[in-house]
Amino acid sequence: MDGEFGPDLVAVISVLQTALTPAFLLVAVGSLLNVLTGRLARIIDRSRDLQRQYPNTEGAAHERVVFELRIIEKRMRVVGASILFAVLSAISVCIMIVALFVLGLTNASAAWVAVALFMLALALLSACLFQFVREIRLATYAIYVPEEYLELPPPSKPMERKRGKRT
Repeated sequence: MDGEFGPDLVAVISVLQTALTPAFLLVAVGSLLNVLTGRLARIIDRSRDLQRQYPNTEGAAHERVVFELRIIEKRMRVVGASILFAVLSAISVCIMIVALFVLGLTNASAAWVAVALFMLALALLSACLFQFVREIRLATYAIYVPEEYLELPPPSKPMERKRGKRT
């Protein structure tokens, strides 16, 4: 009875060990998706705030609201693309894990399938990270600090030092 179940159990353990490494990639992509959805939520909140301000502004303030709304719209599209690439990367990893099980348990020799799926997952993850950097650059471009906040107050007179004895 031991001989009947031995080789299959060894094969399953081997496949499980092999499939464990890509599972760590899934955890990383999941964490990245958490960050991206958090950023998307913040972008949506800011968009709603600006849309409330829109009818109540005029002149330069109105132009600033419109400018920022345009950037917000671009940021939403870029984060959406980043999320899409991350999800497709995670799906590729899942398919790769399934392929590893099928290949490992059937003794098929098509390792190129697992390699191709892993490379696809990494390419999609790279595209996700590229879009993430684009969104961060857009966000920093949209930050507006009024000029008066950037001006330093006139320098005050330096305090005279008291000269005393050192002990």
